[in-house]
Amino acid sequence: MRVVIVLALVVAGCSEPPQKEIDQAQAAIESAKSAGADMYAADEYNAAVSALQKSHASVDQRDYREALNYAIDARQRAGEAAKQATIAKGHTRAAAERLVTDCSARASQLETDIKVAEGAHVLPRDLRPARTTLADAQTALQETRTSMDAGNYGEVVAGLTEVRRKLDAAIAAVDAIRQRPPRRRR
Repeated sequence: MRVVIVLALVVAGCSEPPQKEIDQAQAAIESAKSAGADMYAADEYNAAVSALQKSHASVDQRDYREALNYAIDARQRAGEAAKQATIAKGHTRAAAERLVTDCSARASQLETDIKVAEGAHVLPRDLRPARTTLADAQTALQETRTSMDAGNYGEVVAGLTEVRRKLDAAIAAVDAIRQRPPRRRR
């Protein structure tokens, strides 16, 4: 008799679409997206979205038990994606902050090296590429502050990695120019 009652409750529980669970999954996915999961935990986020789509498809096929399973899976995956995104975003922010500091220091070093080279009577045309690199780096650093405030840390890391490479090359070029023996006038 108990088995019949339990079986009847299970069947009755799956006779309607699991709308509450689907709504919870949708809310969890939206929350994960607002946490940046679509960028910082894309695999888990996409799995949550896919599970929610499968839940809707199961509802369309009137397989409410399957729909419930997919909705619960979507909610759990979205929660995990939000956690992963928070952690990854923190790491990316720290990397971006280190790059800003590093590039600022290198830009200062390049500016000092250019002044020293000018004092050593290096021709202005020889320093033109280094000055251009310095100006570009300073512009990039100013733009970076806007991106940091907007939370676009991945964009900052990508952009400043290239800026750092160019600054290193310019510093090396100015050092090489300064170390050349002076030209003799004839």
